[in-house]
Amino acid sequence: MSTLQLSLAIIGGLVLALIVAYNAWTSRRNAPKRALPQEPERTAEPVLRQEPAFEADAAAPVDGGAFHGLDRGPDPASHTVDASDAMELPVPPLLHERRLGLDPLIDIIATLQPEQSVSGDAALAALPPTRRAGSKPFAIEGLNEATQQWETPAPGQRYQSFQAGVQLANRTGALNEIEFSEFVVKAQAFADTINAAPDFPDMLQEVARARELDQFASDHDAQLMFMLRARQAAWSPGYVQQNAARLGFVAGAMPGRLVLPAGIQGLPPVLTLGYDTQAALADDPEQSAIRDLTLSLDVAQVHRSEQPFARLREVAAALCQAMDGVLCDQNGQPLPAMAMDPIAADLELLYDQLDGRDLSAGSVLARRLFS
Repeated sequence: MSTLQLSLAIIGGLVLALIVAYNAWTSRRNAPKRALPQEPERTAEPVLRQEPAFEADAAAPVDGGAFHGLDRGPDPASHTVDASDAMELPVPPLLHERRLGLDPLIDIIATLQPEQSVSGDAALAALPPTRRAGSKPFAIEGLNEATQQWETPAPGQRYQSFQAGVQLANRTGALNEIEFSEFVVKAQAFADTINAAPDFPDMLQEVARARELDQFASDHDAQLMFMLRARQAAWSPGYVQQNAARLGFVAGAMPGRLVLPAGIQGLPPVLTLGYDTQAALADDPEQSAIRDLTLSLDVAQVHRSEQPFARLREVAAALCQAMDGVLCDQNGQPLPAMAMDPIAADLELLYDQLDGRDLSAGSVLARRLFS
């Protein structure tokens, strides 16, 4: 073999090796990031989970266009709230709920007065099979003879009076004439069964009240949703779950959904982190590639004392830093930092407006109305 042939063979081998190495590097670089192996615990003592500290300079920007349905009120520039200051704002404590049943603020209520007291078992047997009138929740309560409290009929109790109610509005819209008529039919059937005399309010007046409440709810219904997008390598579901767990997130009820629990058990989550359901249900989730996450906050469902927006900023900044991501709006456009403070100011105005209507964010009435 000549020197030229030997040189060409060596060069060819080097080129082939470089191609193989480059392909291997590219595959490794583009492979979804995986969760790191868990380190064994060094002590048997339980470790208390702490909420991540909030740092103003690490806060991720949020797009003002992602904040829908909010009456901005005065110029937000005059109410600028710094990210670090948001955690310092004085907020009212969780309010004591008046009661969990029907409320004239958001319900139409008809009184049903029986000729004599009715047992809880008889009342339960007379209840309609469905608890909705059209798209609105429907309920019947009884005045307990022993406790003198309104409650859902229960076996073994006796009730001296009843009331039927239907919700004026929810996120499907205002109660209309057809739904009001369905409410009357259901309540009348129950009243006939227990031999009670019903007293229904005027339909036109209640439908007008429903439209007014629905207009207020539409103007003050804020649902924030942002996108966390991978800069380079995609993420595996395990990698997402591991990083979210460090910030307090737990698995939600649906695949591909993680939630940040509220401070009180049983309340709606403070934040929701979601990703592709198909990736979560894949046979080999570690091979699934996730390039974007959604981080959302349903403002009316979370009490302001939870500081949900400040925590959203904190979570977004921490995840973007740990996972090499960028915060974007719903269209995938990176968000400018200057958009964050006006949103915080708008939220404070919104909370005040909801408080003024006795529909404080996170309260039972607000959770019912904004559902």
